[in-house]
Amino acid sequence: MKVPFRQLDRHLTDNLAKVYLVAGDEPLLVDEALEQIRAAAMRTGFTSRELHTAERSFKWVDLLAGADNLSLFATRKIVEIRLATPKPGDEGSETIAALCEREDPETLVIVAVGEKLGQASRSTWVKAIEQHGVVVEIWPIDRGELPRWIQQRATSLKLKLTPAAAQSLAERVEGNLLAADQEIKRLALTAAGREIDEAEVLEFVANNSRFDVFTLADAVLAGETGRTFKILSGLRAEGVHPVQISWVLNRDISMLSRLEYAVRHGDNLEGAMLRSGVWQRRQPLVRKALAKFKASRLKALLAEAARVDAALKGVFPAEPWTTLTDLLVALLRPPESARAR
Repeated sequence: MKVPFRQLDRHLTDNLAKVYLVAGDEPLLVDEALEQIRAAAMRTGFTSRELHTAERSFKWVDLLAGADNLSLFATRKIVEIRLATPKPGDEGSETIAALCEREDPETLVIVAVGEKLGQASRSTWVKAIEQHGVVVEIWPIDRGELPRWIQQRATSLKLKLTPAAAQSLAERVEGNLLAADQEIKRLALTAAGREIDEAEVLEFVANNSRFDVFTLADAVLAGETGRTFKILSGLRAEGVHPVQISWVLNRDISMLSRLEYAVRHGDNLEGAMLRSGVWQRRQPLVRKALAKFKASRLKALLAEAARVDAALKGVFPAEPWTTLTDLLVALLRPPESARAR
């Protein structure tokens, strides 16, 4: 069956299925769903956990054999499988379906996918989990709902944000729930128990170098090469993980691709930006970027961004900062017409 994320906690208090699938491209919410399932499993006697990352060289037959060869004194265990994409291949699909068919009360299977299921929701292995267990698909927080989500998150940490403060923080994190959660926790360390207004939030984020990730994204849209690489150097020196930067760049490339397609098919740019959740302060930058990012170039950039994301997640070996720099160079390269002058 399918269980919405907001109802997962209630489901877990009533019963525990034998297999779960958690999928979505909101890392914070996916991790929280997984934590809820693990905690419920521990309450019912599952004391050990095996984590398997199904990369290209992963041996599915070993996973199935391990599940079949339980010791007489084995404890109840969680078998957690991490998939990079919702396409585990024929062997992976068959193995997951076989695990779903097993009648083994001593093993709980959890499959986690860091992407939306999309068309994979109709695949054999997903249908097997849906039939024998629970599918939890994580959906992004709507742009208009983000300030309220931030306020609720803050309240859970005994921190009160005014509506204007929550709106300002929402605009700064621009949909990145992990970044929002980190900033709320940081604020709670110094201001728990009192109300925070917009001015204090703005001062707080202005003094937080982590927001240079978003400043870098703005510099890329503006085509400011020198400023972009100066910010990148600073982020690297501060220990910011390349995945954080890749997430923001991937988001912007996807957004530009959607907008270019919409305008090319007769849509109004202002309306398209509103529907894509482009914050007002970024709209001039987006208009400027769209003037140089045409359909063919955006298609190539989407492919390059996907390759970079895969490399940074360890799908294939690559030097993280070099890979990220290559993507930035591709983004900052002038259009063909400008280079021909």
